[in-house]
Amino acid sequence: MKVVTAAEMKVLDERASSRYKIPSLLLMENAARGMVDAIEESYGAVKGKQVSILAGRGNNGGDGLAAARHLRMRGALVGVYLFSPEALVRGDAKIFLEIWQECGGALRVEGAFTLEQLATDLSKSDLVMDAFLGTGLSKAITGRYPEIFEVINRCAKTVIACDIPSGVSADTGEILGTAIKADATMTMAMPKRGHFMQAGLSHCGTLHVIDIGFPEALIEESGLNVSLITPHSLKGLLRPRIKGVHKGTMGHLLVLAGSSGKAGAAQMTTLSALRVGTGLVSTALPKSIEKGFSYHTMEAMTLPLPETKSGSIAMRAEKQLIEAAAGKTALAFGPGLSQHPDSQHLVLKLISSVSVPIVIDADGINAVAVELATLKKKRGPLVLTPHPGEMGRLIGKSAADVQKDRFNIAAEFAKRWDVILILKGAHTIVALPDGRRWVNNTGNPGMATAGMGDALTGMIAGFIAQGLAPEDAARLAVFLHGRAGDLAADLRGKAGLLTSDLIDQIPQAMVGYLREYA
Repeated sequence: MKVVTAAEMKVLDERASSRYKIPSLLLMENAARGMVDAIEESYGAVKGKQVSILAGRGNNGGDGLAAARHLRMRGALVGVYLFSPEALVRGDAKIFLEIWQECGGALRVEGAFTLEQLATDLSKSDLVMDAFLGTGLSKAITGRYPEIFEVINRCAKTVIACDIPSGVSADTGEILGTAIKADATMTMAMPKRGHFMQAGLSHCGTLHVIDIGFPEALIEESGLNVSLITPHSLKGLLRPRIKGVHKGTMGHLLVLAGSSGKAGAAQMTTLSALRVGTGLVSTALPKSIEKGFSYHTMEAMTLPLPETKSGSIAMRAEKQLIEAAAGKTALAFGPGLSQHPDSQHLVLKLISSVSVPIVIDADGINAVAVELATLKKKRGPLVLTPHPGEMGRLIGKSAADVQKDRFNIAAEFAKRWDVILILKGAHTIVALPDGRRWVNNTGNPGMATAGMGDALTGMIAGFIAQGLAPEDAARLAVFLHGRAGDLAADLRGKAGLLTSDLIDQIPQAMVGYLREYA
């Protein structure tokens, strides 16, 4: 499933009508019927329920007016509030307005009601549909809308947004002055980038994608390069184990991680790699923490290394590490490694010396940020997994700047440096050098805690070690990482969720995937 900008969606709408001869009126009718179906699936039958439709004069309002008729046909008690003079309603929206009026539907036009009356009606409604502004909004909301939106947010019990909550940018997810906060969003044909970014995350509620009848060929020929990671898109990447395999055929990963006080990072990366099925994992770490690490991570082999006075891996471990990398099928380094100059030297040296795929996280990324040109010296595939703060250090911007433009920043960095870039956070983005991007929709707020990135690093590297292409390993790991987090949250709740809880659920997440999609 593709993820689009407002401009891309507009082009698709136009091509559906001009090239495939699908009337725009039919697309709007399909959208309305699909929204009502989704509402009943989520909230039960609408028969007898009080529903208020808040419609603007554009196509978003047209979707709401068409939905009003379908809701009424199914027995809902529907009232439409039109926030525009009737004379200004144009196109398909005007046709659905006329149909609603001809059917005797209840209609209150702007100027015929007060905000106090609106507040009273909204407080009595079971459902309120926001069909004000839609995806075309590009500038801050002014005039009467802020006061209206405040009434909706304060008085409405359950808000259903049509396409995107009014006031939220469809491209960036930012609030353009003020915005309606929805419990659910019914978006047309494909998700929009703004659903996965900034305030869009908290204002959209549960996201439903409504099939409006776009031909598959229209999507395929469009050249869209951002997709949603879905189980279907990962089909076949993870397969049941065949008889006769042994640990030597399931890959050998070398993990370079840990320092004094940060042994846990090395443990979480290592355990996650083992949990995704990696046959052998060797963990290189400072010798002073090796004993405690082995006690808690019995299944891994260790490579104790000389260390600095501060307890990080020392530069004199370089030869030992390069020799250890020989024969391995993947490397992962960075978690808990420290920002000591010796450790940073080792990271940069390995990038330019080792030809197997490498996954770089945490302090490995901090080392790369010091000397970005090293990425051009790489000898094998590189996967970088920064969170927004680390991404900011890589490009010289703040984390806030990164969050405002996640899709483009990830794509530009991946292309410029010829790496796979995994920009972590709510709805992690996977970007490839050729411009393709995927956004993830698994996971939950309980995963905002220490160590989650270390676990993801181990999962990605573990899948690569077993033979998956780095881009496939990245997409699969990101999806299953979120799915394991969701399973852990179901058992433990979101507050207090630990990375160890997620790691314990990795096998179950894989079992669920294999059961449905192998």
